Amino acid sequence: MLSRVADSLYWINRYVERAENISRFVEVSEAMALDCPPGSAEPWLPLIDASGDRELFDKLYPSGRPEDVIRFLVRDADNPSSVLNCLEFARENARQIRDVITTEMWEQINDVYWNLQEVSFWSQPPQEQLREIRRACQLFYGITDATLSRDLSWQFSRLGRLLERADKTTRILDVKYFLLLPTHEEVGGVLDELQWIALLRTAGAYQMFRQSRHQAIAPEAVAAFLLLDPIFPRSVRYCLERISDTLRIIRSSAVPGPPDDLECLVGLVLARWSFTRIDELIANGLHEAIDHLQQDLNRLHDLIEARYFISANSATSGTEPECVPA
Repeated sequence: MLSRVADSLYWINRYVERAENISRFVEVSEAMALDCPPGSAEPWLPLIDASGDRELFDKLYPSGRPEDVIRFLVRDADNPSSVLNCLEFARENARQIRDVITTEMWEQINDVYWNLQEVSFWSQPPQEQLREIRRACQLFYGITDATLSRDLSWQFSRLGRLLERADKTTRILDVKYFLLLPTHEEVGGVLDELQWIALLRTAGAYQMFRQSRHQAIAPEAVAAFLLLDPIFPRSVRYCLERISDTLRIIRSSAVPGPPDDLECLVGLVLARWSFTRIDELIANGLHEAIDHLQQDLNRLHDLIEARYFISANSATSGTEPECVPA
């Protein structure tokens, strides 16, 4: 497979996953805001921290009002990671490889993009806007899984989706544990419990958490579910296992050889998060553990890019990959 095509497939799915995650984050926060005191920064500014764009947000919106947060995350053309920009970047990547993806995939991502250009779409209530965006992204996943052959195209598509999903799960959990850590008096209070419920809903995990753990919502249980659960599709461990499987399949199509840096890193990170317990993570510092994991995910992306997108493309064509940058 041409590295240009693999790169575009990888980023199409990263961008769609990012747009779906952000729309769900804001959708849940809209509902949570109804239970917070009027004028409270909860639950808005932490979303900016979770997206990793606080410096840009503060520059564009010094007042930091809730409506500023929503605009920045959803529609702001100056925010490269806004929902609107993510879906535009995904469509542009898809347009460049229309002969590789299925017609149904192209029609879905194209329809989503043009729907967001309509003034009538933005005249709907915010909850309706976000729900439509989230469902449109989920529909793209379903179409991809139902129509794309399980060849290298699908493997690179899945790889991008899984990496983005693991990153966003760690970020939103880290915000709650580190930036939103309540005072001793607030622990176990009504607002604290609402935040943990909102966190689960933000990760699309509330119902599955309730079904798998018949107990009160406790920080340790929530963190264990989102980080270490082996069967929940948005948990970090699940994503890492599927990333390892996907890279093994991709590697099997290449010339056999000793494990490279990418394979070694995947194996080490997967082992670390498959054979640990939540009490040990918390005792040693959950924020530090999550921060280390995010660094590993960034290194993993860099190694994937160097192995499959940059070096391979320059070796075959002498040009940079034709994809929209992250």
